[in-house]
Amino acid sequence: MSDTYENPEILLNPNELSELIGDQKSSDLIIIDTRPAPDFCNSHIEGAAHLDLYGISLNDTSPAPLKAFTWMLAYLMEIRGVDYDKKVVFYEENSGMRSARGFWFLEYLGHENVHILDGGINSWMNEGLPVSSDPWPLTGSFHDEDSGNIKAIIRTSFTEHLKATDNTKIATADYILKNMDRNDVAIHDTRSKGEFYGETIRAARGGAIPNSIHLEWLDFVSDEGFVKPAQDLRFMLEEKKLTKEKEIIPLCQGGYRSAYAYLIYRLLGYSKVRNYIGSWKEWGDREDLPIIKPKR
Repeated sequence: MSDTYENPEILLNPNELSELIGDQKSSDLIIIDTRPAPDFCNSHIEGAAHLDLYGISLNDTSPAPLKAFTWMLAYLMEIRGVDYDKKVVFYEENSGMRSARGFWFLEYLGHENVHILDGGINSWMNEGLPVSSDPWPLTGSFHDEDSGNIKAIIRTSFTEHLKATDNTKIATADYILKNMDRNDVAIHDTRSKGEFYGETIRAARGGAIPNSIHLEWLDFVSDEGFVKPAQDLRFMLEEKKLTKEKEIIPLCQGGYRSAYAYLIYRLLGYSKVRNYIGSWKEWGDREDLPIIKPKR
């Protein structure tokens, strides 16, 4: 079993990101801090834009709400300097679901140069790298070669440049309903055991989608807050029969924890992965959709 990721460039360690910051001569690097605003204000990587992704949810994946959600998402990225010709790096406290959600968002929007700071700002500070508590506008920023100062990035036209969204990277309730019984489709429930078994109810109904496989997203994160080694990840997934030849659809409560699973599958080179953005909040609230209550 391979001990390396198939797409290791997705993860950056603190020294790699520090080198990128030191090498950049323009606004081609966008760093986005996805933590809550108080944490960002207390300390952040100098030049990072702030975007707390935790409250950006979609509980209705029918076409009209999804279209509006997609545009809003692109606009939030636009005013932070994101565009298709820029390298984008997301981070949070450690390697968690907020930064993974940003990663999935941009891949869904067709961006091909998106990365995660493995270990988050904790690993950055553990390496003795500098942080700032200076206030910054909502835009991102870049290092000006002449003055040596950080300057704000001018808002881009990302919403005007939008490519066709990559619908192979998103699952809707209707898509799951039509494909849930296929042998080559695996629904990966990343929630806690209490949620999966219907003991912790966070929607109108508790339980799980029929045929879904439970493997909690936290199992992918090391005790130190890094993504676990490739060999460990592959063992866990293959043990659950979440294998490469299948199309994998991760879900959680609102598409956050499932975005982390999406990141793991991308790292390991899975080619068919769809994040269910509506997740259990949509599925559990819709009385017309089937559920099961698994037994422990």
